[in-house]
Amino acid sequence: MTVIWFRLSCISLLNRGQRNISIFSNATPSNLNKVVSDAEKIVGYPTSFVSLRCLLSDELSNVAMHVRKLVGTKHPLLSTARGLIYDSRNNLQMRGLVVLLMSKAAGPSQPSQHTASDHLPQDMVSGIYPSQRNLAEVTELIYTAFLVHRGIINLKEWTNSDGPLKDMQFGNKMSVLSGDFLLANACTGLAQLNNTKVVELISSAIGDLVQGIYHEIHNSLEDNSLTDEINMVTWEEQTFLSHGALLAKSCQAAMELAKHDKDAQGLAYKYGKHLSLGHKLNSDLQLFVKSSCSADPVTFSFNSAPVVFHRQIVGQERWCHQLQQAKTIGRQMDYTKLRSTIKLEKGVTSTIDLCRYHGNKALESIQCFPSSEARSALENIARAVTKF
Repeated sequence: MTVIWFRLSCISLLNRGQRNISIFSNATPSNLNKVVSDAEKIVGYPTSFVSLRCLLSDELSNVAMHVRKLVGTKHPLLSTARGLIYDSRNNLQMRGLVVLLMSKAAGPSQPSQHTASDHLPQDMVSGIYPSQRNLAEVTELIYTAFLVHRGIINLKEWTNSDGPLKDMQFGNKMSVLSGDFLLANACTGLAQLNNTKVVELISSAIGDLVQGIYHEIHNSLEDNSLTDEINMVTWEEQTFLSHGALLAKSCQAAMELAKHDKDAQGLAYKYGKHLSLGHKLNSDLQLFVKSSCSADPVTFSFNSAPVVFHRQIVGQERWCHQLQQAKTIGRQMDYTKLRSTIKLEKGVTSTIDLCRYHGNKALESIQCFPSSEARSALENIARAVTKF
């Protein structure tokens, strides 16, 4: 568990050099919100309550009282808290839902695969083992802590418009403490599953997450986009680490808890992987396919899929020239102009095609599971991430 905690603590350290990384992706499509809402009814309760025991604890209630001091500032911890309470636009807790749906869709393993110490079908509640529900809670706690830690801002770039400096300093301290509290609860819950393979899987997912965040921060900077050459193969590898590994390995771990064979575990892993990549691609596309989305330093990322595809298509030399053309007289980047330049090439359409590819691969991976409401819900989620 010491190794796990070390990896978890690295999440906050990696983000302290950034001023205000966008905590939330662009708003997800409204059809995904409906699909998620319908799916929550199948597993028994909204995934907003997955980590309710933790969120209602005395310790975190005390933290929440102190966070109220940040009202009126632009500290990102407020946005995180707001999103966790009212997440109809961002689906922050969709990962736990997918783990529960995957558990229910796969059902119990075959009797011949059981040992005397394994769970019995009658132990299931609404088609899900208690240990699988606990795993979904651990997954959500880890991801929530990740969001909270990403709310740490670089005070060297603080401005008066952000709010009083002492409040921003206080917000950083609260981000560290509340994130660490959630991570500590995740470690405790993970240990209580009493399954070394599951611990190993989730531990490796946390290691992937830390590594992925490092690459994401590095590649999102404008200066690095001028010198670093990145293609979509590298982008997918790095994006999987930061956005897909936790869900993919949690789905696999859910199968392990029910003692499903390696084939079933592999299919669950593939679903989580392709769904995560499809969802990230869809999120990156929102700025380029929706006229209501404004292009600015917060919403525009040099590491988004359409931008990386565009750079790969036009080449590094032409890309550098386009960056220079998109700058104003004051050498400030005109993100609206740069977005228009990117939309003229095939980067956006290539991203749409890749998003649909991952959605289809996610659908293929669960066809071997018995037909059920849970499988249909997983299929609907996979289809929803390919719509814009």
